[in-house]
Amino acid sequence: MPSLFPIEECDMDRLYEIERAAHLVPWSLGTLKNNVGERYLNLKLVEKEQVFGFAICQTVLDEATLFNIAIDPVQQGKGYGSFLLQGLMDKLKEKGIQTLWLEVRESNPARFLYEKLGFNEVDIRKNYYPKPDGGRENAVVMACYL
Repeated sequence: MPSLFPIEECDMDRLYEIERAAHLVPWSLGTLKNNVGERYLNLKLVEKEQVFGFAICQTVLDEATLFNIAIDPVQQGKGYGSFLLQGLMDKLKEKGIQTLWLEVRESNPARFLYEKLGFNEVDIRKNYYPKPDGGRENAVVMACYL
């Protein structure tokens, strides 16, 4: 059974490995390291002492924004993403957060997971995400009322 724990500095190299494997245009290691602090609720997904995923989430007053979520591609399709996101949402509720926001590539199949967990499409940001070929892709802005 997987467990959720706060991300620690010593986790960053493993998180960066997952980030590079899981995302079309990954964050840099520096960006990962810069998204920490008292206004963040960052979690890692661990099973059998192995880190399989993570979530980076910033909180401001009674709202939060999910900046990044990733599951090691080798472990995708096993329910880890749902477990991680639901766990994050539960912890945000405990902190008094009322709304969780996120942006996702239009082409990202994770949109279906977000909808399943109660997120609704709020807006489209045209040409928001860069693509490896130099083009751009729309972002779907979604919100979930906790």
